[in-house]
Amino acid sequence: MATTVPAMPPSPDAIFQMLNAYQQTAVLRAAIDLDLFSAIGEGATSAEAIAVKVNAKTRGVRILCDALCIAGLLTKKGTEYGLSPDAATFLDRKSPACIAAIAGFLGRSELTKNFSVLTETVRNGMPPADTVAEVENPIWVSFARSMAPLTVPSANFIARLLGAQGGQPMKVLDIAAGHGNFGITIAKLNPQARVVAQDWAAVLTVVLENAQKANVEARMQVLPGSAFEVDFGEGYDAVLLTNFLHHFDTATNEALLKKIHAALKPVGKVVTLEFVPNEDRVSPPVPALFSVVMLASTATGDAYTYAELDGMFRNAGFGKTTAHPVPGMPQTVLLSEK
Repeated sequence: MATTVPAMPPSPDAIFQMLNAYQQTAVLRAAIDLDLFSAIGEGATSAEAIAVKVNAKTRGVRILCDALCIAGLLTKKGTEYGLSPDAATFLDRKSPACIAAIAGFLGRSELTKNFSVLTETVRNGMPPADTVAEVENPIWVSFARSMAPLTVPSANFIARLLGAQGGQPMKVLDIAAGHGNFGITIAKLNPQARVVAQDWAAVLTVVLENAQKANVEARMQVLPGSAFEVDFGEGYDAVLLTNFLHHFDTATNEALLKKIHAALKPVGKVVTLEFVPNEDRVSPPVPALFSVVMLASTATGDAYTYAELDGMFRNAGFGKTTAHPVPGMPQTVLLSEK
């Protein structure tokens, strides 16, 4: 006789987790601010030893570490704490893959306050103010200084997808370059690549700093101003359009894509990096939830599906667009051919 697995009874757990999620954010930010993960990575494993290392009280460190154990970022054996593989890779500042710096941008009050008025935003269909495209908004300097570590896997993936390792001469336009890591990675991999980085003037100072550190500044040109207004020039082999289209509506994006189309060589390509949800718009979780970020912070932005993005490129005159998920990351690269 077949057995029936009883259905789980209703539980308020998910509701409590969502209402208390801000506590988890505060726990992680406190640990990053204290550089607690690096302290443990250096060998301080008891609450007392960690407290000395991070200049804090033992009681506070013990409670914070226990909370991080519950979150899965620390391990605990007896009274000794250790780093989980994720924390060792991404939160210990001695790790080359450390992304702790992103807390400096993601935790900014300009971003978090948008969610305090989400009810009003849902009613109106847009936030009280959309500052994304505000001229020389200083928040994008913060973005440029904080977010580069998170882009390393996707930047390497894009550079190889474009065949930069082949060493052929390339002229690349990096739109809304931010930290410049996408173009810089191509230039590092290909000594024959020349990159034009476009962004607000203040942001481009960060690009030039990073290009100098990477020893590619001689092949880096800057183009200050709005992507919708500046003259791109022409003759580009590739245009990088990373984390940009989600800020705007379809019509605005298509106008920009037509401008990009005109700037490309006849066999040029556009590389787009986006959070791309499935057609059901509720999976996978990270790309699907990104639409809420756009609702809270932009007047018309969204997390677009592949079909929606493909339609934009086709309407702008492009041919085939193929999707390439970035290994180990929640984003997708779209490669569009002129």
